[in-house]
Formats: sequence, C-alpha cells, structure tokens
Amino acid sequence: MNGPLNFTPFTLAQEALNMQQKLAAGLRVLPQVEDVHYGATEKQEVWRDGKVVLYRFVGEREPTAKVPLLIAYALVNRPYMVDLQSDRSLVKGLLAQGEDVYIIDWGYPDRSDRYLELGDYINRFIDGAIDHLRQSSGQDAVNLLGICQGGAFSLCYAALHPEKVRNLITMVTPVDFHTADNMLSNWTQEMDVDLFVDTLGNVPADLMNASYLMLKPFRLNLQKYVGLMDILDDTHAVEDFLRMEKWIFDSPDLAGEAFRQFIKQFYQANGFVNGCIRIDDEAVDLGFVDMPVLNIFAEQDHLVPPDASRAMQKLVGTRDYTELSFRGGHIGIYVSSRAQREVPTAIHDWLAKRSR
Repeated sequence: MNGPLNFTPFTLAQEALNMQQKLAAGLRVLPQVEDVHYGATEKQEVWRDGKVVLYRFVGEREPTAKVPLLIAYALVNRPYMVDLQSDRSLVKGLLAQGEDVYIIDWGYPDRSDRYLELGDYINRFIDGAIDHLRQSSGQDAVNLLGICQGGAFSLCYAALHPEKVRNLITMVTPVDFHTADNMLSNWTQEMDVDLFVDTLGNVPADLMNASYLMLKPFRLNLQKYVGLMDILDDTHAVEDFLRMEKWIFDSPDLAGEAFRQFIKQFYQANGFVNGCIRIDDEAVDLGFVDMPVLNIFAEQDHLVPPDASRAMQKLVGTRDYTELSFRGGHIGIYVSSRAQREVPTAIHDWLAKRSR
C-alpha cells in the first residue's frame, strides 16, 4: 500500500508531467500579466504634515457614520495592505457598512527624518490628523483603529489623549512583548540598539524584510515560490501573488531615533506591562485608556502571538473591553476571504452599538 511519502515510477512520472504542463501554461500566462496595481478604493488627501499624509477613502455612497474612523498602520510596511485589491480590502468592507474611513500614510523617511522620535509620530502626526478630523467633522473625538505597531502607537495616543478617542480598535497589536513564543522579541533582547542606530542612522528596509523572512525561513523564502508552480496557469492567481510580493518588498526605511526608542521601550523593557514607556517625557499609563476597546487578533500569528495581544485586557482602564479572535495569520486576518466576510462587519457592529 502506498502511503503519502511513498513514490512509485508511475507517481513520479505523473508529477513530472504535471510540472511540465504547469510550466508550459506559465509560458503562455506570464507574458499576459501586466504590472500589478494596488489600492481598490479612491482616496483624497485631506491633511498633510511633511511626508505624512491623511487620506479619506471615497466609497460608492456617502457614509452614514457621523464619527470618523482613522486607521493607523505600522511604520515597517506600506498601509495599502488594508486596501490591497477589490476582493481583499478591509477598507472597502468598512465603507460598505457606512463607516467614514481615513488612513495615515507615513511616507518614506529619508536622511532628513533620521531624528524623528516616537513623540513625533504620536503627539505630532497622529494628534495632528485627529485634530483635523475633529474640526472637519464637528465631533469632539474620533474612532481610532490601530494595526500592529500602529496599534501600539494608538494605545499610547489613547492613554495620553483619552478625550480625543471615542472608541479604540486594535488589530494584531502587541502589548506583552515578552511572551515565550515571540521569536522577534527574543532576537532583540541582546541587541545593542544604540550601536545599531548610531552606525546605520535610518534602518534599511531590506534589513528589516530579511529579518521578518527569517522568522519562517523555509515557508517565506522557499515554499511559497515552489507553490507558485501550482498557479502558473491561473492569471488571476499569479496577479494576486505578485501584488502581495510587491507589498512585502515595498517597505520604507525606518527613522533611526524612533526605531531606537521603540526597541528599547517596547521590546527590551516590555514597557506596556512594566509601565515604563515615556513619550515626549510623559508617562504612558494604559489605565487612562477608559474608552471602549475592541481588541482583534489572529490565532496563528507568528509576529504577534495571541497571548501578546490578550495581555491588553488586564492593563487598560476601560470596563467596556471586547476581544475577537479570527483564524489566520498576521496578514490573513485582513486579506483572507473569511476575514473579508467577518472583520468589517464585526468592527461596524461593535461601533454601532456604541454610537447610541
């Protein structure tokens, strides 16, 4: 009896024939694949501070929500992952629910941004964008959705400026940076971040990408490209693959001082848990996060393990705290087909109950 790992001359020949057919199909399909584009939704610039731009997404109909929803993404990748393509767009799903959606685009830091600090990102850029939205909407506070590192920034902002945040939503956001299964955190513990930043200045995007890929070296450096063979005869699937690859490698350099502060205070000192984060010399106390909080995390996340996110519940000051977990990984939580069906609706329904 042949098991899954037993090969016969017939199965080997069949596998070789299938591969030959896939390659032949690829020769026909690949010339038809044009440069892939990202961004499914029209957006308009409404505010700017240097390289940092606030965009408003334009849906097919006017939003019914009165309170703006601001998305703050991480610094390490471009924020268009939340609006990658028409059938993989968290933004499109939120607009369809009637939300008024905005996003901060951090831009691409260069040498002139070498000395930007966390205070600039939180108390200057996020605060400036939120003040603009408060003024333009006539609302005294906005809804804030922070994703990954942007979620950590949003927690800091909500603790420092609670009066300006109506509801806080975090997605795949680390809070306890010292969980045993956080490999990225383990790597940083003995890192001489001062020597690192003093030597490099801004942190090169290629270096950061290499670090993330090495968290799952076989899966992210080899297996996915072997898997490409299986879809070479599918133009749409190849375009999806290339669009994701384009996002992965379209990464900004990181401002050196902000990187130094983030690694030291969040990763090495586990600042949220130990209460030692300071932004512009002001202590960040998550006990001041007293607005409703929705914490969404992925059950198979290798960058932000579920326990790293669940730690939020014991630290925030609000009594209105909700957790939602979804199957999938760090990226799949907002691009998988299941996420497209469930996540925007879950966010909207949660906000709607609190808009009354």
